[in-house]
Amino acid sequence: MGRRWDGPLKKSSDYVYTIPKSYKREMRVNGWIFADDVLIESIRNDNAPEQVANVATLPGIIGASKAMPDIHWGYGFPIGGVAAMDPEDGVISPGGVGYDINCGVRLLKTNLDENRVRDNVKALINKMFDNVPAGVGKKSRVKLKKGELEEVLDHGVEWAVDNGYGWDQDLKRIEDNGRIESANSHKVSRKAKDRGAPQLGTLGGGNHFLEIQKVEKIFDKEMADAMDLKEGMITTMIHTGSRGCGHQIATDYIDKMEKAIRKYNIDLPDKQLACAPFDSPEGQDYFSAMSCGANYAWTNRQLIMHWVRESFEQVLNEEAEDMDMEMIYDVCHNVAKKEEHEVDGKKQDVIVHRKGATRAFAPGRKEVPKKYRDVGQPVIIPGDMGTASYVMMGTENSMKRSWGSTCHGAGRTMSRTGARKKFRVNEIKEDLAERGIYVKAASNKVLKEESPGAYKDVNNVVEVTHNAGLSKIVAKLTPIGVMKG
Repeated sequence: MGRRWDGPLKKSSDYVYTIPKSYKREMRVNGWIFADDVLIESIRNDNAPEQVANVATLPGIIGASKAMPDIHWGYGFPIGGVAAMDPEDGVISPGGVGYDINCGVRLLKTNLDENRVRDNVKALINKMFDNVPAGVGKKSRVKLKKGELEEVLDHGVEWAVDNGYGWDQDLKRIEDNGRIESANSHKVSRKAKDRGAPQLGTLGGGNHFLEIQKVEKIFDKEMADAMDLKEGMITTMIHTGSRGCGHQIATDYIDKMEKAIRKYNIDLPDKQLACAPFDSPEGQDYFSAMSCGANYAWTNRQLIMHWVRESFEQVLNEEAEDMDMEMIYDVCHNVAKKEEHEVDGKKQDVIVHRKGATRAFAPGRKEVPKKYRDVGQPVIIPGDMGTASYVMMGTENSMKRSWGSTCHGAGRTMSRTGARKKFRVNEIKEDLAERGIYVKAASNKVLKEESPGAYKDVNNVVEVTHNAGLSKIVAKLTPIGVMKG
């Protein structure tokens, strides 16, 4: 995390702070940060606004360089950054997607209430630990045959469902139906494939988790009814991404983009923004490889969800179908997409980078599953392991203000190193136990790094997101059991 930022920041409306493009000679557009008076102080403290300003210098950027309320310091782009580029004269930047391509969140519902599950929480979390490989270096339970990894990279979740990992209806509840069609596995290096093959169906470490939650409160009954969410219902949330495969794709293409900026004479204030024109060979190759990383991540979450369903079956002695363990939705929050948006009153394709930001499309968009099209796209916002998560809905306002984007979580306020120094494992476990939360982690190091005290207040982040009109609060979920990688 960087030093405190003291550049110009004008409060241009209740929930928007503007960095004027006059701040830097190279800025092509203004910077926008969605925040309130409380959050903007923590945002200033880690220098992330400097990265918002840097993104505003990229060729072909449209509108403004935007940042969500959970913004914090990242690689090149801030985490929480959103930027749209013109596909003809704009660029694509791996720093605008991040190393964990399609890190994302999936939410399952059940017909179980807390009374049925509370006494079994420990057994359920322990069974998930048996069934879902978690932690650094853990290997998959799936042994892929020759050519199967390429199937995953090119076709995503279709491969998993065809091979018995899930239900046909799952595909309809995933952003892009679990497959970006621009994927081309020939553009993914052998090293990325070698890293990805043994990790498919693993949770990983860091901020990734499985959580058993209950629906604490419904805020919008019409939208909750559309998702079959009811107060007291037990849900399960899965948060993970593309593992070593996505990380290697990012590493490979950041190296290529550093050469491309010299080739195309692109002048940047920070080399971590390395990019290439979207329609160049380098830009198209990265877009195809990144799409493979996204398909891998959706498939990864699909396998994990299959084993979560099995874990419930094994502990509660009931079929997953009988427990209504349907997926509500799956969203990604590290990706670049070609999407149609309104620019200066006309519809056109743009390349939207979302890094630590979630798609939040309005009612009526064809990309929203039919089940939700009349109310809007579900948005899933995980909090930290001791507080709450939220289900929200995309709005027409988010289409106009943020390219159909919203926040992705609480957002860190403390580095992982700082958290390890400050927090004690026993105190974390005792604090969570007092709140009725059972937690099991693959390592004590991760527990300290992911302590609730290392994050912004997710309630504050979500409230600002709602009040700014970027997405609408539907339901609050609170954890009763947590599995950390």
